[in-house]
Amino acid sequence: MKQPFLIVCLLAIGALSATAQSNLKEGNNNFALYSKNKDFKYLEAARKFADEAYKTKRDSSDYKNNLLRGLVYSTLAVVDSNRTQKYTSDPIDVARAALKKLNDPQLNYESEPEINYIRRSLATAHLLKARRALNNANNEEALYQYLKVDSISRSADNIKHNLAVLSAETGNKEGAIQRYQTLINERETSSPVYVLELATLYKQQGDTRQMLNTLLTGREQFPDSKEILFALINTYVANDAYSAIVPLADEALGHEPDNVNLNYIAGYANEVEGNVEAAKKYYEKVIGLDGNNFQGNFELGLIYLKEYVADPDNADKQNKAQEYLLRANQIRPSETNALKSLAVLYNQSGNVIQLERVNNILNQLIID
Repeated sequence: MKQPFLIVCLLAIGALSATAQSNLKEGNNNFALYSKNKDFKYLEAARKFADEAYKTKRDSSDYKNNLLRGLVYSTLAVVDSNRTQKYTSDPIDVARAALKKLNDPQLNYESEPEINYIRRSLATAHLLKARRALNNANNEEALYQYLKVDSISRSADNIKHNLAVLSAETGNKEGAIQRYQTLINERETSSPVYVLELATLYKQQGDTRQMLNTLLTGREQFPDSKEILFALINTYVANDAYSAIVPLADEALGHEPDNVNLNYIAGYANEVEGNVEAAKKYYEKVIGLDGNNFQGNFELGLIYLKEYVADPDNADKQNKAQEYLLRANQIRPSETNALKSLAVLYNQSGNVIQLERVNNILNQLIID
């Protein structure tokens, strides 16, 4: 009685194996048809046969079954990104589980194109979810999905950039800084945008030294970047590093020669560094661009006032000091520094009437 029973069992196992092999074959055939003409019905058929070939524990450990399952479900994860079909588990999870079981080195080598396809499809599926999360302003979810993309494949620089941005926006400033540093460490993966965003992160943390180092690195990598040059100049201005601005001024103005503020910065930096004639040139450009610019008129008036005080017999210096300081006073009648400078001018020249007038205004401002 035992021998016939054993034969029956062997026949049943053989039949199951044959059925699984048939499902595997049909699944592969239909997936090949889908790959050729992109008709969704073939992908659905491939899914049906892949599921049928995956019924038993033995089936679930079979390399070829998992390879087909990974191909089919990773494709569904992208093609059916809105999940219009019914699934017991999300296609991404099914494909990732199948991919995890592809752990035979020799078979992996032979199936390298298929495995790469599964990875690319899974990365694309997570990328679609990340973009959807961004559209919904869900930065936490977007960051999670981008991290998945990064873990599945060697991410492109734009993915790594998104990870840096989202890390910063979700409060992980240190993580963001590390990601930006990795990007800008090599010229091939760096960009002016990454440099400026990393510098901004350092600025937010109050780390001026690292902010400056980042901009200087960016300047070396991208010497023609106007944005990095301007950010560097602004950093020097904020830290009163005027000696560093002087050699950069003309290059910056080459980008924007009619930038009033930039011309003023160039003038002031040169004045601080003792380059008086250069400072005059920049201040004159400021006034030429904007005749009602208080700072340009005031600073130019101060320069001529200092020269007049040093050389009281120089009528030209006196007249120019008076011209620019009076214009500054007209622009801002209550500005005390301009009034005090006029008082010095009138006292030096002996103009008692104008000196008294200016002092009266100053006294009134103090009382008010």
